[in-house]
Amino acid sequence: MPSVTTSPPRVAVLADSDTRWKWGALTAYRIQPDSRLDGYLLRGRATPTVRQLDEVGARAESVREIRAGAFLDLMKHSVRSVNGPRYDVVVLACVGGAVQAMLHGLARAWQGTGRRPVVVTGYVGVVYEKLADGLLLRHGADVVLANSRHDADRFRAVYRGVGADDGSVVECALPFLGGESYPGHADRRRPYTVVFAAQPSVPDNRTDRTYLLRRAVEHARAHPDRQVLIKLRSKPGEHTTHIEELPYQKLAAKAPGGLPANCRLVYGNMGEVLDGTDLLVTVSSTAALESLHRGIPTAVLTDLGIREVLGNHHFLGSGCLASWDELDAGHRPEPDRDWLARQGVAAEGPYAYEKAFDAARARVTELREADSLPPLSPYYTPRTAPGYLPGILARHGLDPRGEPLPGYADTPEEAGGLRRVARETVREAARGAYRHGVQRVAPAIRRWGQL
Repeated sequence: MPSVTTSPPRVAVLADSDTRWKWGALTAYRIQPDSRLDGYLLRGRATPTVRQLDEVGARAESVREIRAGAFLDLMKHSVRSVNGPRYDVVVLACVGGAVQAMLHGLARAWQGTGRRPVVVTGYVGVVYEKLADGLLLRHGADVVLANSRHDADRFRAVYRGVGADDGSVVECALPFLGGESYPGHADRRRPYTVVFAAQPSVPDNRTDRTYLLRRAVEHARAHPDRQVLIKLRSKPGEHTTHIEELPYQKLAAKAPGGLPANCRLVYGNMGEVLDGTDLLVTVSSTAALESLHRGIPTAVLTDLGIREVLGNHHFLGSGCLASWDELDAGHRPEPDRDWLARQGVAAEGPYAYEKAFDAARARVTELREADSLPPLSPYYTPRTAPGYLPGILARHGLDPRGEPLPGYADTPEEAGGLRRVARETVREAARGAYRHGVQRVAPAIRRWGQL
């Protein structure tokens, strides 16, 4: 009997920033390893540049920018299409409000269809703020991925607390953990390397950011035999998941005496930077989990306090909390193994890490192969949140029923070359104006207000 072959599942990933694209694309490959992946970048303030996409390193069959309305229209036709792409899985790798809007829009677009794609969503990293808000905005997806046992327990508790179904929560792990285990500083051909993983919005004021930069510089001066790298997420003018009003590049340019020879700013893929790291220092970046996963000594700074607004409270009990003073004196934090296990950091090795995706892979495959799926049913509706939901949907061009609002239709894709070039030029100019306002005008206004 001839063997039966089936085509690989086709996955669409909708992302609204470089970090969420990284999470979405890598998650898709973890939960559907043989899939064909198409990427859609939601057009907005944080739409990643070509450089950012290349730095992330997540590959796809195709990647293009799109508006919310056009994405919903594409998804509507995909379930009825004969010749176009018919997606098996849709990964919503967006901020909570965008996920909620897409859930309502997709529910409307797929109304009356027997078969539809499986909808998956989750978080790009450490969930340390807006737990209830973000989770309820994601409710309604078929699968809500939790990056650890700790998160899965919290997620289910939130859903049960409002009387919502918690069956969508599936425990897995962050999809971008990996790399070679830290061998110790065995290669004497390179200096001992300390990496400060900066964050775009933590801390959020000039005084604290200047302080952190100064301490990294002082560490380099106090240890001339070491290399101190300040790892930045984006270049000036680019945006990532969070807006960066006070880029470290500008603060470094004004550092008294400049940066010493053994201290410099670096960009690039975090995994590649960690390949040569002997000590990772951060306030609360997800890079700490990447570092801990590889067994690299990791310090979560307490210099600015242990506060929810900083996110470093998430690391209570980790054994990683330390100050620059302690690091200057030679302290190396020792992580707590039980804490690592609860946070989805597979200290037991790569095999345990790969197993972390088994449940999610099985759940998505089961749903994908089902004869039919029930309609998407988010917790928030015009009845449960009449004063909240309409505003969220309107920001993404949808009315309270999930239908596109007049005037939000995307420009046709078949527009002529000249029109397309003009549109791209206008959009880039608008982005530039927006970024100028965020990085220059808004901080100035705030300073004036403090006079």
